[in-house]
Amino acid sequence: MTTTQNPVRVARAALTALFDPNDELASRLVLDLGAHTAYKIATGAQPVQRFADISADELSEGVSRWKTKLHELKPEEDLATIERLGGGFLIPGDEHWPAALDDLDNTPPGLWYIGDISNGIPGIEKTVALIGSRDSTSYGLSVTSDLANGLARAGFAVLSDLSYGVAAAAHRAALAAGTAAAPVTIAVVAGGADRIHPAGNADLADAIRGRGLILSEQPPGTGATRQRFVQRNRIVAALAGVTCVVEARYRSSTQNTARIATGYGRTLAAVPGSVFSANSNATHLMIKEGAAIVTSTEDVLDLFDARHIASRKV
Repeated sequence: MTTTQNPVRVARAALTALFDPNDELASRLVLDLGAHTAYKIATGAQPVQRFADISADELSEGVSRWKTKLHELKPEEDLATIERLGGGFLIPGDEHWPAALDDLDNTPPGLWYIGDISNGIPGIEKTVALIGSRDSTSYGLSVTSDLANGLARAGFAVLSDLSYGVAAAAHRAALAAGTAAAPVTIAVVAGGADRIHPAGNADLADAIRGRGLILSEQPPGTGATRQRFVQRNRIVAALAGVTCVVEARYRSSTQNTARIATGYGRTLAAVPGSVFSANSNATHLMIKEGAAIVTSTEDVLDLFDARHIASRKV
């Protein structure tokens, strides 16, 4: 297969397993030297020495840390697996690579996907993230479904994280209402694109593969971990022009995604709820701090203005 014959693609596939997204040294190494050279250094195929602002001692420490994962690397096998599953592996420069991810300080070496990539991954001007509580209320589920339905009918891709609650409702409503070409909905997952968590959403994942996309920065077969859930949030935030929080409690993962979205110049919106509901505590705080108030699909569509939707690295 052509994908397995390209050394840069193989190197980037390996780095998705070898480098942790929060590894600042790894990010600097790829940025300064390129993925192929970074891969050779990390695996010991190229000697450690000083590079730009990276000292030899610092790099030696990183190589020792990465060495513990070398036995797990099987990039050619991973590339073959993802193709067999009906997906592929995107790297910067590919036709369908989402440029929005280049805004991240720690851009993933590549992006694994399963689903229909024929129309690419919509840009931030055509993507809305609907996120919120896993233990959502009936009110939150109803609002989410209405928003996702309207956005899908308007030709927008509805993005979320395949969790229970708000996320699942957003994906289902988009699939039911979407009339535009795929992807009508996009799920960004914490493990490999073939490892669905929670398992109770396996049927929903199957439906998304048919008319949408499942995306991950982890190679196939990788399990979800607490840290990977946190790391996944930055990809959700980067890919959407508007991130709309329907329901969220204080100190939730949703708040983390919201902070990342605003930090990268994306528009943050929130749905007001009952003052007696703990699931609306965080959304009310976001509104106080400047998030746009959303009560309908039209409110979200109004946010897609050149003054608001901009891709910028801060």
